[in-house]
Amino acid sequence: MSKWTIVLIFVACAALSWGTYVPLVHIAAQKLHSNLRAFLFVGMAYFLVAVLIPCFFIFVLDKDPTAKAGVNFNTGPILWGILAGTAGAMGALCVIFAVTTGGKGAAIYVAPLVFAGAPIVNTIATITVFHPTKTLPDLRFFLGLGLAAAGAAMVMIYKPVDKPHAVPAAVEQLIEPAANDAGTT
Repeated sequence: MSKWTIVLIFVACAALSWGTYVPLVHIAAQKLHSNLRAFLFVGMAYFLVAVLIPCFFIFVLDKDPTAKAGVNFNTGPILWGILAGTAGAMGALCVIFAVTTGGKGAAIYVAPLVFAGAPIVNTIATITVFHPTKTLPDLRFFLGLGLAAAGAAMVMIYKPVDKPHAVPAAVEQLIEPAANDAGTT
């Protein structure tokens, strides 16, 4: 299997996981009646997946299948990992508050906004701060970012909106004479 096929498999798995994250966490927050309780269980899942599984491989099996030369537990790299986890956790918390504040159906537009905005932020942060480039990417690259921003704008402009229910005709007939009577003396 080629390197790019493996990359695309992992990308598809991440898209599937993150694509279902927002609706799932929205359901959890609604059913738990608490943003923080939903976030607590997201954290428990992170602990199970991101702490216990690596600990099992590293300390129990004494085999790290991802290890490269110079593997370590030095303070600097540890702090970068903690910072990355904190950024992810803050993002998760913000998503929870966004979907619950948005109400029923908010997951349909919160997720596209987050996942359209994140690559734009990632790209700007990467080329300016984390891995500054000597030459800027091709103009078409930035056109792609612009399209992502336009897509996010379109999601907000055209997001589904529940229309108010029409007043039944019988109720309208009862209301109309009362309104006419109030206007005459």
